[in-house]
Amino acid sequence: MIDHPVLAVAVALFAWWFFTGVLLWRVRVADNGGPDQHLWSVILGMPMLGAGVWGADASVLDPSPQGIYVGFFSALLIWGWIELAFLSGVITGPNRQPCPPGVPLGERFMRSLGTVAWHELLLAGALVMLVAISHGAVNTFAMWTFAILFFARISAKLNLFFGVPYINTDLLPRPLRHLTSHFRRASATGVFPVSITLLSFASACWMERAVSAQTQAMTVGYSLLTALTLLALIEHWFMIVPFPDQKLWRWMLPTPKSPSTDRVHEDFNGL
Repeated sequence: MIDHPVLAVAVALFAWWFFTGVLLWRVRVADNGGPDQHLWSVILGMPMLGAGVWGADASVLDPSPQGIYVGFFSALLIWGWIELAFLSGVITGPNRQPCPPGVPLGERFMRSLGTVAWHELLLAGALVMLVAISHGAVNTFAMWTFAILFFARISAKLNLFFGVPYINTDLLPRPLRHLTSHFRRASATGVFPVSITLLSFASACWMERAVSAQTQAMTVGYSLLTALTLLALIEHWFMIVPFPDQKLWRWMLPTPKSPSTDRVHEDFNGL
C-alpha cells in the first residue's frame, strides 16, 4: 500500500494543505499575541528544522519507499521552518518599508529584492546543502522536492512583481504587510506564459519518469514530485483566475485580533 502511486499523490496533496495550514495558523496566533510571539514561533520551531536536516541526510542512503517519503517530508520540514521565519518577519530582508508609488522599474526591483534578500539567501543555502548531501546518493528526492519549491517560488515572486490580475493578500501576516506595495496588480506579462510552460514541462517529465520507473520506490518518488509540481502550476493559474484559495485554510484560523486590518490595503503599484 505504501508504494502505490495514488497514495503518493494523496500524500503530496495532504502535505501541501496541512503544512500550509499549520504555518498560517501559527502566524495568525502570533499576530494575535504579544510583540515577541513571532520570534518565539521561530525559536520553538527550530526542532522542525533539525528534524528536516537529519531526515534528509538519513534518507539519501535509503532507496526504499519509506526512504523516499522520509526525504520528501524532510524537505518540507526544512522549507516549512524557513517559511515560518519569513512569515514571522524574523528572516526577510534589509528593506522593511513600503514601496513609493510610481518609482522606476529598476528601483522597484531593487526595493522588492531588499524585502526578501535574507530569506532568499537562506533558501538558496538550504538547496546547496541538499545538493551536496545528495551528490552520488541513491535517493535524491529530498533535494528535488526542495528544488521544486524553490524555483516555483521564484517564478511566483517574479509574476507578482511584473504583474498579475489576482493577488491574494487576505492571509498576509502583520509583519509582512509592507510587501503589498511591491506587488503589481495588472494584466499578466510575458513572464506568466514562460512560468506556465516550464512548470507544465517539468510536470510532464516527472510523470513520464513515474510511468517508466523500474521500481515501485521510484514510482512513488516521481509521483510525489509530479503532484508537487502540478500544485505549483495550479497556484500560478490562481494568479489569473479568480479562485478564493484562502478558503481552504481560513476556517481553521483564529479570528484576527483587529478584524478591520485583516484585509490588507490594495494600493499596488501599477493600478
